[in-house]
Amino acid sequence: MAHGMPSQGKVTISVDEYSSNPTQAFTHYNINQSRFQPPHVHMVDPIPYDTPKPGGHTRFVCVSDTHSRTDGIQMPYGDVLLHMGDFTELGLPSEVKKFNDWLGSLPYEFKVVIAGNHELTFDKDFMAELVKQDYYRFPSVSKLKLEDFDNVQSLLTNCVYLQDSDVTIKGFRIYGTPWTPWFNGWGFNLPRGQSLLDKWNLIPEGIDILMTHGPPLGFRDWVPKELQRVGCVELLNTVQRRVRPKLHAFGGIHEGYGIMTDGYTTFINASTCTVSFQPTNPPIVFDLPNPTSS
Repeated sequence: MAHGMPSQGKVTISVDEYSSNPTQAFTHYNINQSRFQPPHVHMVDPIPYDTPKPGGHTRFVCVSDTHSRTDGIQMPYGDVLLHMGDFTELGLPSEVKKFNDWLGSLPYEFKVVIAGNHELTFDKDFMAELVKQDYYRFPSVSKLKLEDFDNVQSLLTNCVYLQDSDVTIKGFRIYGTPWTPWFNGWGFNLPRGQSLLDKWNLIPEGIDILMTHGPPLGFRDWVPKELQRVGCVELLNTVQRRVRPKLHAFGGIHEGYGIMTDGYTTFINASTCTVSFQPTNPPIVFDLPNPTSS
C-alpha cells in the first residue's frame, strides 16, 4: 500500500517543553516556527452532500459527540461512517443499545466507532475507581451491576469498535484511540505529557486515517469562552512528525467543529453537538483516493 511519504527512518517523539500549557505552546510555535500559518495551514470548506464522488475514491462520513441525540440528524450518502466518540451521556448500556440500533439503521457499508470521555463504562480503570469512590459523581451509574457493563462494548454489534487498535477497510488502514487530556475527571482522561504520549506511541506508522476523541494542538481546539487552546501537543507532534495520516478525525471540543489542513493531513473536528448540546452541526463528508498496492 502506498502512503505518500518516503520512509525516513524511525522518528521518536518526546514530551514537549510546553506540554502542560497548550495555549502557550501554540503561541510559541506560531511565532518561532510559523507552524500554524498560511499558506500550508488553512481552513477547508466542507464538501456539499450532492457533490458526485470522484471515481476511484471512498467517501467517509464523519460525526462525533452525538450524545444520544441522533434522532434528527440528516445523514448524507457515503461508504464508511466514522464516529469519534461521545455517542452517549454516561456510557449506560441502554444508551449504547440505542446508539447501536441507530447505527444498524444507517446504510453505510462500514461503520467505525471509538469511545470518548462520556463513555464511562468503556474505561475499565475509571469504573474500578468509581466503584471505590461509591459513584459520588455519577449516581446514575451506581445503579449498574458489574455484569451490566463488564463487556459493554460487545453491545456494539453494528460497527467496528476500535480502542488503541486498527482495522483495514477498503484498503485504508484506520486507527482509533479514545484518550484525551485530563478534564474534570471523566473517562479515558490522562495527564498531559508522558501518559498521553505513551498512548500515542502505540499508533503505528502507515496509518491512513487516525480517529481520536480530542484534537491535536492548533487544529479546531480553540475554546472561546476560556480563551484557550486545549489540543494535545504530543498528539500534534505524533501526527505531523511520525504518523502523517491523510485524515485525522476527532471531536471532543464542540466549539471547534470544522475542517483544516496543514498541507498534507486534513484535520476534521466532526462534533455534531454544539457547546449547548444541540445536535445541529452537520456530518462532514470527505473523499479519499483508494489506496493502490505498492
